[in-house]
Amino acid sequence: MATVTVTEENFETISTQGIVLLDFWASWCGPCRAFAPVFEAASKRHPDVVFGKIDTEAEQGLAAAFRIRAIPTLMVMRDGIVLASQAGSLPGATLDRLIAEVQALDMDEIRARLEREETAAQAASNQAASSPAASSPAASSQGGA
Repeated sequence: MATVTVTEENFETISTQGIVLLDFWASWCGPCRAFAPVFEAASKRHPDVVFGKIDTEAEQGLAAAFRIRAIPTLMVMRDGIVLASQAGSLPGATLDRLIAEVQALDMDEIRARLEREETAAQAASNQAASSPAASSPAASSQGGA
């Protein structure tokens, strides 16, 4: 499968299509241009994986949403879940190993772990909001003067 251009308009549809590798790039970026043929070749070796390219100049909203600070950045998703993000280019063999590792993941376990982490974070947030220190007069008068 060839690479696909990812935009804000098609991101939701593309990002949930199983394994998705996203290459955040810009035309002026030398390392991005060097990584492009490696990414394209990997897309041909792995037709069951979606290889998306996001032009950070044209799609600044997506770049900002994913906090892209360096390019190229490779983001790996599966079933709409971000699994990894790596700045810099990768050799083809490393890209192949990464895809094999993502294919081997137990996504039910990943989803269960994420749910446990979200539940724990929500409980901690609720506990902090209801703690006496958060609502004490001393705490509320600290920033008033």
